[in-house]
Amino acid sequence: MSDNKKFGELETVDYVDLKRFMGDWYVIANIPTFIEKGAVNAIESYRLDSKGRVQTTFTFRKDSLTGPQKKYNPTGFIYNKETNSEWRMQFLWPFKSPFLIIDLDEKYNYTVIGVPNRKYVWIMARDHVLDDKVYNQIISKLEKVGYDISQIQKIEQNWD
Repeated sequence: MSDNKKFGELETVDYVDLKRFMGDWYVIANIPTFIEKGAVNAIESYRLDSKGRVQTTFTFRKDSLTGPQKKYNPTGFIYNKETNSEWRMQFLWPFKSPFLIIDLDEKYNYTVIGVPNRKYVWIMARDHVLDDKVYNQIISKLEKVGYDISQIQKIEQNWD
């Protein structure tokens, strides 16, 4: 577990264009929650609804490419409407968890989502493959902001 006092609060990106951010993101790597352990071909999809909420669909195969498909539909709420980079994600009413967009490629090709206590992180990309150089730069940044990078696991993405 990270020493949050040493590293301070996680900083979010300056601004997220929600329309550009919506759509499918392949989960390249993460520090998994209990429901994500063993996830394969994980995709997180976002859609902005008419009330400004982010309707989310998270799908993956459990434990193998032929494993059972799992699907979750949390709702995202934009918490900081000036930057759109801080959300609250609701998996179970009435509980909402912080969801911080801490890195975002200027072309919206990849993003990194974190949580304040640094217990979880998600590295996601628009394609199922992320360049190794880019991936290693992201890992380096995560280490500098206090993540235990030994906990980060790559997610198998095999769409052939």
